[in-house]
Amino acid sequence: MRSLLILLLCTVVLVSCQEEYVYPSVVTEFIDARTNGEGKLTWLITDQGDTLDIQERSGLDGLCADSTYRTITIYEHLEEEASQTYPMVKVYSVQQILSISPVDKNNFSPGEISTDPLDIQSIWRSGNYLNLILLPLVKEGKHIYMAVETELTRHSDGHQTLSLILHHDRNGDEEAFTRKTYLSIPLSTYKGKLQEGDSITLTLNTYQEGMTSRSFAY
Repeated sequence: MRSLLILLLCTVVLVSCQEEYVYPSVVTEFIDARTNGEGKLTWLITDQGDTLDIQERSGLDGLCADSTYRTITIYEHLEEEASQTYPMVKVYSVQQILSISPVDKNNFSPGEISTDPLDIQSIWRSGNYLNLILLPLVKEGKHIYMAVETELTRHSDGHQTLSLILHHDRNGDEEAFTRKTYLSIPLSTYKGKLQEGDSITLTLNTYQEGMTSRSFAY
């Protein structure tokens, strides 16, 4: 009976704590982070083009002034005030990720493009980016990633297809364990070249599917 009473009391305390604490409604997303003239992260710019003010906090300085970093950021929207130019957000975590602008295949010698295998968690297009969450097998070596433009094809109906291949060079690293890797491929250089109705095809080598492609509307 005493054990049952203790268990019931613990359950009441646990439920009470859960009811009192409200977890913040956070957003986790690939997003651009912009610094001010002093090299401090000051704004977030979503892939839809919306600008967000970062609430003042420590640990966001020491970066290049007036620069944009591609990041995966965890943040919370705060209550808006009439005096604000942009909506205010509270940043909990900012992690810089690789942003690899496409390089023309003619910059590579024959056989120089490497397609070491990895696996895909997800790939999607958002605004002016292709975003990738990849699962390479690694140990301690530095892997090299590049986006290579292989061709821009115009079809008989006037639409175009941009073909990219992911250059992945594991640089002699051993395949010991999976490391989640975040990449973004900027598409801003194709503004004016690609139009609505065109498409983008990304080819990469995977353990599960071999050489495989993913296509996205522009």
